[in-house]
Amino acid sequence: MVYDEVERWRGSARWRRRVRFQLATNPLCRMCAEQGVVASATVVDHVIPHRGDQQLFWFGDLASLCASHHSKDKQQAETKGYTTAIGADGYPTDVQHPFYRAGCAETKRHPGGE
Repeated sequence: MVYDEVERWRGSARWRRRVRFQLATNPLCRMCAEQGVVASATVVDHVIPHRGDQQLFWFGDLASLCASHHSKDKQQAETKGYTTAIGADGYPTDVQHPFYRAGCAETKRHPGGE
């Protein structure tokens, strides 16, 4: 089973070293930083989901995340294709959010835009 194999990889000393290195070199949550918040990362996540692919698991890019972003926003982005986070201005923070695809945002401010 792929699940059992991935669990073996996650339990290996090699993976623990990779996690320690990632958190030591990138100690802050990437998603918090994108929102202007400084928070410690506690979880290492694959930028591209490996889905049991050994090459991606061992050599794919990693992101340091806080537990909250990993368990909510990252999972949501992987399943829906966007997050539902709302910025201080009241608009979705994710440019992939349907709000920006539906034409509703034509007269609204677009994140990263004017």
